[in-house]
Amino acid sequence: MGAGATVLTAGLGGLPAPAWAGAQVEEPLADAVRSALSAAIAYDAPPKPHFDGIESRLVYLRWLGEMSERLKRQKAEAQTRIEFLETVWYESTRAGLEPALVLGLIQVESGFRKYAISVAGARGYMQVMPFWTRLIGDGQASRLFHMQTNLRFGCVIMRHYLDRENGDLFLALGRYNGSRGKREYPDLVFGARKRWLPPA
Repeated sequence: MGAGATVLTAGLGGLPAPAWAGAQVEEPLADAVRSALSAAIAYDAPPKPHFDGIESRLVYLRWLGEMSERLKRQKAEAQTRIEFLETVWYESTRAGLEPALVLGLIQVESGFRKYAISVAGARGYMQVMPFWTRLIGDGQASRLFHMQTNLRFGCVIMRHYLDRENGDLFLALGRYNGSRGKREYPDLVFGARKRWLPPA
């Protein structure tokens, strides 16, 4: 998959919309890697951030307010928007990823559509390929339309690719999209990321 891919979205009468959903390549995983990834997606507790002090909590609350304003066009309903952002924060920081990067990736991959499906079969906000549910989950691909499940899988997979590429974000993004080594997709995500950086 690559440029010009389409996603079908629920609630829009099935009208195709452009997206950059990629076809992550199913690769064999060493048993230790499979076990580590399975453990990383297994914990289903709701996204409740923990803060070491009042300052870190205030940083989070400022981030939440600012990102909520920026996301209004994509998610008009306030409670839905806040729950989505709380989950993005929780899952991205849990995986050691920058929330702005994850939001940029979601913007490029699915345009913030919960029920996006690519022609390659990638699903949800982070366009996760169903084979991942078989490799490291319970095999139920339909769960990829559940918000936290999708974000958990997407962040864990992105972390896995980043580790495989020794921290090279350009190559990890290409691997995530199934276009490793090509500039177009990583450049789109880097560009989208700028929109979601917190104010200085």
